[in-house]
Amino acid sequence: MPKELTLGTKALIFSLPNETGATINLSDYEKRWVVLYFYPKDNTPGCTIEALEFSTLAKNFKKEQATIFGISKDSCTSHQTFIINKKLTIQLLSDETTDIHKLYNVWKKKKFMGKSYMGCERTTYLLDPQGNIAYIWNNVKPEGHAQEVLKQLQELKTNE
Repeated sequence: MPKELTLGTKALIFSLPNETGATINLSDYEKRWVVLYFYPKDNTPGCTIEALEFSTLAKNFKKEQATIFGISKDSCTSHQTFIINKKLTIQLLSDETTDIHKLYNVWKKKKFMGKSYMGCERTTYLLDPQGNIAYIWNNVKPEGHAQEVLKQLQELKTNE
């Protein structure tokens, strides 16, 4: 069973390939705010809304010294196509084995039309510059979520 991730606990360090296949090490982003948003699948309606909203606000996040990473089990090639087709300006990380999904407790039993299956529960973690979990959003509704994350980041930074 994965470690319980709660506010104030250390984020679990990982390395995953981004859309170009380059390895992204979470440890390289210490001293920065980091948004890790887990989503089910490239090019699906909800995931597209979420990715477009994070892309639209990417400059605002950058102003706050925050880096955004979208994570799904899609391949690097799928991520590249998604970024190109939707003109996204954020990095997408590929977790094809779902190992990181499991570490972050987002790989869960789901139900659709009476059938059970394992899948990604849309979840976002906001990590502070010390590498701690500063905020968690579970069962995220895509529309307006990026704005909500940005607002929370700004509030936390004001209270630093």
